[in-house]
Amino acid sequence: PEPGSPVEKSSSTPRGTFRVLVGVTGSVAALKLPVLIAELLQIPGLEVQVVTTERAKHFYNVQEIPVTLYSDEDEWQLWKRRSDPVLHIELRRWADLMLVAPLDANTLAKLANGLCDNLLTCVVRAWDLSKPLLFCPAMNTAMWEHPITSRQVEQLKSFGYVEIPCVVKKLVCGDEGRGAMAEVWTIVESVKRILEERGLPVGS
Repeated sequence: PEPGSPVEKSSSTPRGTFRVLVGVTGSVAALKLPVLIAELLQIPGLEVQVVTTERAKHFYNVQEIPVTLYSDEDEWQLWKRRSDPVLHIELRRWADLMLVAPLDANTLAKLANGLCDNLLTCVVRAWDLSKPLLFCPAMNTAMWEHPITSRQVEQLKSFGYVEIPCVVKKLVCGDEGRGAMAEVWTIVESVKRILEERGLPVGS
């Protein structure tokens, strides 16, 4: 892990800092990750780290992410022997809020059924349900309209997770309809509302 990792800073972050862990999965909407991170970092006192699936890396340039980014490889490099920290547990301890944006159809299905076969899904499987978790579905319209999708979304909401609904637009595949990830400004406003509920400043 790079300097600034939750393993190294779990007890040294200044009081008043609010920690957001952004999860990014393999939807084409992952290309908005650099913009999303930039906007979140405009919020005063917000510390941001990212956990990514391997497929999500296809859609953004890692060099454009100005915060610590973790993937599956980091989990296994960190843990060598019994006394070593477990990264997905360290991340769930570090974060005050988790934001999964985008949440693709495959990872939605995993989370709804408790599967945890990568770093991101392990963090969510171990998530402290007293902390907010926001998720932003993003998928092709045909996938969104499949009846299993609404069941899985409702399952996540039954855990106490908060949906930031997808929107209607022309998708990258050429189809037009519901399934696109919510706009970045909508996502950022949702995070700000949670901060305001906790009496924390959010800037202009």
